[in-house]
Amino acid sequence: MTRTPSSRLVAVLGSALVGLLSPLLLQPAQAAAPAYVALGDSYASGTGTRSYISDGTSCQRSAQAYPSLIAAARGYALNFRACSGATIPDVTNTQLSALTSATTYVTISVGGNDAGFASVLTECALPGWASNCNGRIDTAQAFVNSTLPAQLTTLYSSIRARSPYAKVVVVGYPRIFMGEDCNALTWFSPAEEARLNQMADLINTRTAAAASAAGFSFANPTNAFIGHAVCDNPEWINGLSNPISESYHPKAAGHAGGYTPTVSPLLTGAAVAVTAQVAADASASGAEQAALQSQYADADRSIEPEVVLAPDLTTTEVRRAARKAGIDLDRFIADSQRR
Repeated sequence: MTRTPSSRLVAVLGSALVGLLSPLLLQPAQAAAPAYVALGDSYASGTGTRSYISDGTSCQRSAQAYPSLIAAARGYALNFRACSGATIPDVTNTQLSALTSATTYVTISVGGNDAGFASVLTECALPGWASNCNGRIDTAQAFVNSTLPAQLTTLYSSIRARSPYAKVVVVGYPRIFMGEDCNALTWFSPAEEARLNQMADLINTRTAAAASAAGFSFANPTNAFIGHAVCDNPEWINGLSNPISESYHPKAAGHAGGYTPTVSPLLTGAAVAVTAQVAADASASGAEQAALQSQYADADRSIEPEVVLAPDLTTTEVRRAARKAGIDLDRFIADSQRR
């Protein structure tokens, strides 16, 4: 059949249009940012950094915590669900819903609150004649040895079921103490500090075993924080602080210099260096993250923050203990105020 001039023109224009569009059609679609969900407690949320996003909760999520720093450095789409005070049931009930089959990366830090570590520190901060520090540690250790592993196994199974293709890194706890107590109004003895550090090691040991059984990686921050405990110089962990919620949690320097280089190689395949630009990018993400987390605010408000309490030497129990130990409590308090 003979083509008319108009049909030839249409054919030519069509060929030209295909030529222009072909390179675009052959290009892959722009990949979405990998989805990273950060789960866990105050050591993951960033309590201790003294700077928190305004998401309408008491979760104390910080843009200077390691999840934000890693996400900013790698360009990950972060859903920052970790919350101060979270226990294993809290993670299960309020945080796991953020996981999907499209989740690429997950970090999880939990177990210290379940073992009652804040209440252990509260007890051990009292003078030895007024506390049952060893008894509290014994009770916590029994829980970690007998109950915690099974709870972690169940939690890790739930994470894998929801995000079957994700790279999951379980994150441990640093040793808090270095053998001396330089803080006013606390009375940790060297022996008590040693036992409390052993408690952190025990939680890490049991958590690492459960993580390995689940096929997850375990990031142990112990070595990174050696030389940076409470009363060290430089100190990466707060001692007894004001506000009290900051106490015995890593500072911003601990997240940048301790946690981030410990977690990032296992999660991303390469260590993240926290440069000024990375820190600035993480801070800039705060408003967006606050808006994202506000949708979970009602659920997050069900989580009770676990706070170490400052020693109170005026209680009836302490006065009774002082009399039993033959301590002149008024003089003891006066001497303590001069420390």
